Amino acid sequence: MAFLKKTRSPKPYLGDPDEYRLTLVEHLEELRDRIIRALTLVVVGSVIGWFAFDSVYTFLNNMVNGAVRASLPKGVTYDEAFFNASDAFLLKVKLSFQMGVVLSFPFLVLELWGFIAPALKPSEQTPFKKLGPISLILFLMGASFCWVILPSAISFFIGFSADFQNVEIKQEAGKMVFFVLKMMLAFGISFQLPLVVYALGMLELLTAETLIKYWRQAATFIFIASAVITPSGDAFSMAMMAVPMVILFLISVYFVNLTQKKRRKEREEEAAEREELENRERRERDAELDRLNEEEVADMDNEGPTELRSE
Repeated sequence: MAFLKKTRSPKPYLGDPDEYRLTLVEHLEELRDRIIRALTLVVVGSVIGWFAFDSVYTFLNNMVNGAVRASLPKGVTYDEAFFNASDAFLLKVKLSFQMGVVLSFPFLVLELWGFIAPALKPSEQTPFKKLGPISLILFLMGASFCWVILPSAISFFIGFSADFQNVEIKQEAGKMVFFVLKMMLAFGISFQLPLVVYALGMLELLTAETLIKYWRQAATFIFIASAVITPSGDAFSMAMMAVPMVILFLISVYFVNLTQKKRRKEREEEAAEREELENRERRERDAELDRLNEEEVADMDNEGPTELRSE
């Protein structure tokens, strides 16, 4: 099968970009193979999620129900229910698929990296290799931060039901669990912002001076993006996502500034070394030419008296 074919190992970089280029057909074949492998990984992860469904769903549902019931105003009841006969099956399928995506995510990143890496020089690959573990840490930080603030967010929403006495909240079974998963995924992805900014800075597509100059516009964009990304779309969730993102953005700008200053210093030192080497080579050539000229003049002086004596 196509996805079982061995991936072409990249050629060692020899300094000539033409040696590294593949034809369009080769690129498409490589992309096809990696997409098929990625889909296979998601399917395998979903099968694992299907068998782990009971434990995962019970854990998440107990957390959500605990937060909801603890925040219920007096006279308000809460219950979950299925409204269609197929809802239980669809709930299990959707949650299993989401678990499959989460379980296969590290391998999907490796497939993406395997497709991109051959196009980069070894010196360009090194910074991006360091970003992988940092990306995972930031994702876990975002998901953990969301997990910590979720009970407060749920209490915030449930608190409005106090305005309606003797009401019963009928929640579709599994909907709050998916809300939690979507929020955690959104926070985990949003916490990747520093890596995006840092990567653009490493590729010199953005400079620290530009980021500092337009930080207010960037902060505004972050708040707008947070309002779009958060599944609930409320101001509380938006603020809980946007404030840490702005802080992480400013931290990433600081590191981009440090990195670019270091690069400029290294380039200046390399330029100074090249200039010193060129000057030294020029002095050596000049000294060699002077020596050859002196030897030539000495030979001419020696040849003159010899010719006179022979006459």
